[in-house]
Amino acid sequence: MTKTLLFIGDSITECGRFEDPEHIGNGYVKFLHDEIKSQKPDWTVLNRGVSGDKVWDLEKRWEEDVLAHDPDVLSVSIGVNDVWHQLDHPKDQQVTPDEFEQVYRKLLSQLSPSTMLVLMEPTIIEEDPLSKGNQELSVYAEIVRLLAEEHRAFYVPTYAAFMEALAKGNHAPLTTDGVHMTDAGNRLMAAVWKANVNL
Repeated sequence: MTKTLLFIGDSITECGRFEDPEHIGNGYVKFLHDEIKSQKPDWTVLNRGVSGDKVWDLEKRWEEDVLAHDPDVLSVSIGVNDVWHQLDHPKDQQVTPDEFEQVYRKLLSQLSPSTMLVLMEPTIIEEDPLSKGNQELSVYAEIVRLLAEEHRAFYVPTYAAFMEALAKGNHAPLTTDGVHMTDAGNRLMAAVWKANVNL
């Protein structure tokens, strides 16, 4: 049965999709796309990640990039820039935890009740569990968990998985710059997604 799976998020989701003829990119979405298409060849997989996006930006393009496609499955990954930009652009208007939750909840309320929902925790800011970015990111990850519970969504604990990997150590670099994924980071994201989502 033909179905549409749509991924939306920031640069971690985008990951080269605009340069890719298939518009999938070379990140975690690519790994998931390849496995899903091998098992469900009639499915359509769409990547709608955009670099730099915060939850506010998702709101601006929600109609065009999500609702217009009426996806059977929607996977959302957002929150890193909402925190990261507080650290590197402190004078800009910021997305507080309350605003993050309010806007995120509003977006989810617009979806069809038949849409299968997958909510991913934001991932990482610096490969140090005790970094200021990761400490603040934990608050946003908890909001995602609560929204997943509220909407009976599949919940992908990516933040927790990255913190666990960092605590264990002895792994290849997960990011190129503390935020954007290496191949190892993308594979970890895909593995956590697969372990927690039942299509």
